[in-house]
Amino acid sequence: MGNEPTKRFEMTRLRRTANAFVSGFVKYGVCTPEMHLLTTRGRRSGFLRTIPLSVVDSDRGRFLVSPYGETDWVRNLREDGFATLRQGGWIELVSVRELGAEEAAPVLREYVNHPRAAVVGPYFEAPPDAPDEAFAAEADRHPVFAIVRSTTIRI
Repeated sequence: MGNEPTKRFEMTRLRRTANAFVSGFVKYGVCTPEMHLLTTRGRRSGFLRTIPLSVVDSDRGRFLVSPYGETDWVRNLREDGFATLRQGGWIELVSVRELGAEEAAPVLREYVNHPRAAVVGPYFEAPPDAPDEAFAAEADRHPVFAIVRSTTIRI
């Protein structure tokens, strides 16, 4: 944040290992309330792809934010429109709608104004105290999806 250039996301061996480690905790419900496992269907292969993801739960609704830009899960979700969120013994089937820049700005602000910013902050140009216009400008680099419908089941 600030005058430094924003980082570019790369899926490294260390990040894969960290995702696997975090996923194990989320799978058994030993995590913070916003952490979930997002599973999407691959748009080309059809295989299920799962990653740990922090869900923004606010008075405006629930949202999925891509802090690293247009990643594979974003492209898969755009293609399909459906995904599952898992935490512990609960699976939530969700359908989503991608938000425009003006709608996404307050969600991005809330996303960055959280302790998770220690990890994802370098991928954002706007600091947490920036005006909404700065976050609206970031919306094309950080897709935001609103959860419009969900069904939760216990496994």
